[in-house]
Amino acid sequence: MVTYTLDDTIAAIATPLGQGGIGIVRLSGPEALAVAEQVFTPAARSSLEGLESHKLVYGHACDPQNGHILDEALLVCMRAPRSYTGQDVVEIQGHGGPTPLRAILTACLAQGARMACEGEFTLRAFCNGRLDLAQAEAVLDIITSRTETALRVAVNQLGGRLSDEVRRLRRGLLEALAYLEASIDFGEDVPEQDLLPDLDALGDLLCWLLGEAERGMVYRQGVRTAIVGRPNVGKSSILNRLLRAERAIVTPVPGTTRDTLEETLNIQGVPLVLTDTAGIAESQDLVEQLGIERSRRSIAQADLALVVFDGSVPPGLEDAQVATLVAGRPAVVAVNKSELGTTYDYAELLPEAPHIEVSALTGEGLPELEQCLVETVFAGQMGATEEPVASNPRHRDALRRAWAHVQDAGHAIRAGVADDLVAIDVAGAVDALGAITGESASEELLEMIFGRFCIGK
Repeated sequence: MVTYTLDDTIAAIATPLGQGGIGIVRLSGPEALAVAEQVFTPAARSSLEGLESHKLVYGHACDPQNGHILDEALLVCMRAPRSYTGQDVVEIQGHGGPTPLRAILTACLAQGARMACEGEFTLRAFCNGRLDLAQAEAVLDIITSRTETALRVAVNQLGGRLSDEVRRLRRGLLEALAYLEASIDFGEDVPEQDLLPDLDALGDLLCWLLGEAERGMVYRQGVRTAIVGRPNVGKSSILNRLLRAERAIVTPVPGTTRDTLEETLNIQGVPLVLTDTAGIAESQDLVEQLGIERSRRSIAQADLALVVFDGSVPPGLEDAQVATLVAGRPAVVAVNKSELGTTYDYAELLPEAPHIEVSALTGEGLPELEQCLVETVFAGQMGATEEPVASNPRHRDALRRAWAHVQDAGHAIRAGVADDLVAIDVAGAVDALGAITGESASEELLEMIFGRFCIGK
């Protein structure tokens, strides 16, 4: 991690570079207002001394070296501790173009501010106790959310929903650890206590949170879904229907799709990353062979397969080959071309997967197909009444470690293992949970997390 101190003042452009209505240069630190005062000239007062917190002031950003006006601007000072970082924060809000913003930032740096590192504003919020580590990560999740549901999950995490659950769990484990350490130190002087009911209850809660994290990952990362089938069954037509747009080229000629095409579809808040693939078939065409090989790789890498069969004709050898490629993977079968009136039975191919009759031409069966896709993603456990508590892969892995330690501690107690060995597993669970909220986060972990933020955040 870059060496820094909370005693210096940092500055950065906090809005995306490019043309826009507003652009913001943000400062944080003990000299934030002093630096800003050298760069910003208020229109209706002589100085910024005694400026009321959280109140906008109109004026101009100027070059302190020559007094030239850089931009017409607004300034707001958010005094500690009522600010994002917990320090004095000043924002100079100018016009949203790269040239004026860089000029304002350069002027601030010339007056003693330091260029902020990636995520350093949020890192300062964490170091100053404004946010715990899970909440800090939620800031980035809000910025990168791909659906409204993912956004609500991140907002709830920023509000402390996950942190509250983790702290409650960690508190229970710390109580168990305190008893074990007292028992180790003082032996028979400590009244005997059965820890198994408490550990079992904590394990159940960890198991629930782990399930929430797995469900939340779907909303956060999306589900890679390969649309597969033999040539000319309507894969691209179904993709276009699902997207409500003519995204893929559709012709009556078999083999029109020769490469994979990827688009993201939002169904009930679940982002499905749809990959339209080349038809699976034997071919002597070199380009088509390459497309088919990419199709096979897409199937292998997918979380879910949307298998398309042509219901107007009986199952053939190529359909069986597709079914063999998909067998054992989560799948939904769309039996297409129902508008032709005759739908052949494909139940013997992928019998474990749900089969939905659809028409890519008329749209018949598409709502049922969408519902089936979402239900398959959640294995019939929709849980749509409430957003999941967790959605971060790091949190999921920490919960897995904590759950494994609690399970091992329970097994050890049942086996009559000594308290000092049981305490090792309980302490491991405490440490794993502390990594979520930051109580036991290493400097390397902090560098990894905040390094994913943009400079101005």
